[in-house]
Amino acid sequence: MNSDSQSFGRELAAGYCDALLGAPAHGQGRLDVVADTVPAMTASGRYRWLAGLLGTLFLLVGVQGVKADEGMWLFNDLPVKQLEERYGFTPDQVWADKLMRACVRFNSGGSASFVSSNGLVLTNHHVGAETLHKLSTPERNVYDDGFLAKTWDQELPAPDLELNQLISIEDVTARVNDGITADLAPAAALAKRRENIAAIEQASLDETGLRSDVVTLFGGGKYHLYRYKKYTDVRLVFSPEAAIAFFGGDADNFEYPRYCLDACIFRVYEDGKPAHTPDFLKWSDNGPADGELVFVAGNPGRTSRIFTNEALKYQRDHRMPYVLDFLRRREVMLQQFGLAGPEQARRAQDDLFGVQNSRKAYMGMLGGLQDPAVMADKAKRQAALMAAIQADPQLQPAIAAFQTIADIQQQRAATLRTSLSMNSQVFGLVHSIVQMVTEDKKPSGSRLPAYRDSARESLERRLFSDAPLYPDLEQAVLADLLARLCETRGGDDPLCQQVLAGLSPIERARVVISGTKMFDPAARRQLAADGAEAAAESSDPLVQLAWQLDPELRVQTETTEAWAEQERQAYALIADALFATQGDSTYPDATFTLRLAFGTVKGYDEDGQWVPPMTTMADTFAHQERHAGEEAFQLPQSWIDNRHKIDPATPFNFVATPDIIGGNSGSPVVNQDLELVGLIFDGNIQSLVADFMYTDKQGRCTSVHSSAIRQALRWFYDAEELAESLGR
Repeated sequence: MNSDSQSFGRELAAGYCDALLGAPAHGQGRLDVVADTVPAMTASGRYRWLAGLLGTLFLLVGVQGVKADEGMWLFNDLPVKQLEERYGFTPDQVWADKLMRACVRFNSGGSASFVSSNGLVLTNHHVGAETLHKLSTPERNVYDDGFLAKTWDQELPAPDLELNQLISIEDVTARVNDGITADLAPAAALAKRRENIAAIEQASLDETGLRSDVVTLFGGGKYHLYRYKKYTDVRLVFSPEAAIAFFGGDADNFEYPRYCLDACIFRVYEDGKPAHTPDFLKWSDNGPADGELVFVAGNPGRTSRIFTNEALKYQRDHRMPYVLDFLRRREVMLQQFGLAGPEQARRAQDDLFGVQNSRKAYMGMLGGLQDPAVMADKAKRQAALMAAIQADPQLQPAIAAFQTIADIQQQRAATLRTSLSMNSQVFGLVHSIVQMVTEDKKPSGSRLPAYRDSARESLERRLFSDAPLYPDLEQAVLADLLARLCETRGGDDPLCQQVLAGLSPIERARVVISGTKMFDPAARRQLAADGAEAAAESSDPLVQLAWQLDPELRVQTETTEAWAEQERQAYALIADALFATQGDSTYPDATFTLRLAFGTVKGYDEDGQWVPPMTTMADTFAHQERHAGEEAFQLPQSWIDNRHKIDPATPFNFVATPDIIGGNSGSPVVNQDLELVGLIFDGNIQSLVADFMYTDKQGRCTSVHSSAIRQALRWFYDAEELAESLGR
């Protein structure tokens, strides 16, 4: 799937909202949190802090230069000069290639790394959560209770999970822009760009057999071709209990110190055997020291640091409030569904977790942007940039680019509240098939990006997955979506009348879900095989609903992509101005592609108190005791029973200054010798502004310490063999 249209999965707030709303969203992914030793700010206090911090820094990347440890750097353009000047370290190409190929991307959202020569993959429990839920049953709750495979034959195959290993990067900007001139209408430019990208991706796939994605960088200033080796036979090896993976729950969310074993281990297979993975990370027994230089290699999902003032106003006044309304509604619906019983709660748990974390992320970002001082400072800084552009005749086309972006924000705002969002899981699968069989009538280069030939294998893996779908949950979700459609458009709206067919939203959802055969993967596969004509005549009520809604959804997609094309062209001009005034030694906004960040292990001062960079195993048990009787702070029985085995001083979690955002979860933290010293799983609240800017004054990324992972396997899970295999 082309990176422009890819959802970043439930690990990311932005990606999760993309999946729910079908439109771009921005924000930090899952962020986690707090300690009793540090006074917690109130919600209003946090918003004031975010606003004040945003107000002191320029949000448009590049104009004042990359500072401190800022940067999500491309692997084909590493910050060698900065590392040499600040830390006396010079990474060579061998070092970079080794790290690049040791990294893995979860197609469902998140990052990971190879940690053995026989295919072991380390990531977060919450990155693997979607798979853990799919592997769970009423009789065996892998997500809650944990899992350990003692032998290879006990490892659990993960349905529809795809892991991507980046093999190479190539600049294809000239090829993507071939035939696209300044006087070409946006629709024609979009069509030509689609055609060019499809041809590039298909030629690369044919030549190499590797997944090939053209990635948009600098808002359209550059395009790179990323080639990936795909692993589709992925099996679960180990996951801890949810109680320790997310110890402290919502109460601890968005803070630091933390005490979480947010880790799980998979293995990739080829030809039915554990894959040979020579590019893996060695394991550090001691982990990082305070002040040590460390690197994070992962796939940050999406940032908006190049956004103009008008684009931020749209986010503040329209997009973010709209998303929050949607998320709050979905959260209540899922909570109500879960109250029906333990099994209903289990089925809704994964979606509910994603919604709650997205809501928190958006509340934090919106709270910061609502301070008038923020936008006033942004306007002042942007005016300074405009003056620099006006002083250079060659850069003056960028002036019109700012106005183009402003006009598009007004158009987005005018249509946002009546946009159509019907994304239940089963509806999404069926609608994708309906679109696929229609798009297949066109040449690959003329199709919507998700349906190009180069993306077909990954698409079909998702559409025909045998992962469980729950009719009762799908019915509740669909009923709520239909009700929301009528509320936003009015009950007399022609589309509402057509979709409801004389029934209430609840009854219409019951008829559709009870009558469909599309919960069966074989039925979905047959629907795709029968083609567009047969699908159009289908008597299946869910297929009929997808056909009814497809025309409007297509118009919505085409409109959104036309705006995106205009924005790409506009931001490309702004990027040119940035390059001209600052040079091109900078980094582009995140695109859920592999990036390198660097920084040091470092604590910080908060409210006049020093927050040490590391917590210990002993701190974890003390944290439970301080919150005695609170469910979210109850350690699993495996930890309680084996407490006597631990070295209390063993480091557990730590913070550092590298520049990360949602999508980096699961990223390896490595030292200069490419030894894994930690596993990224979050950021503190002060890093929440990372969507728009970077700060290392208090903002930190949070990791599980390498010693904690290996020792936990030994002490609590009787997994000595697995512990010994890490890094070998």
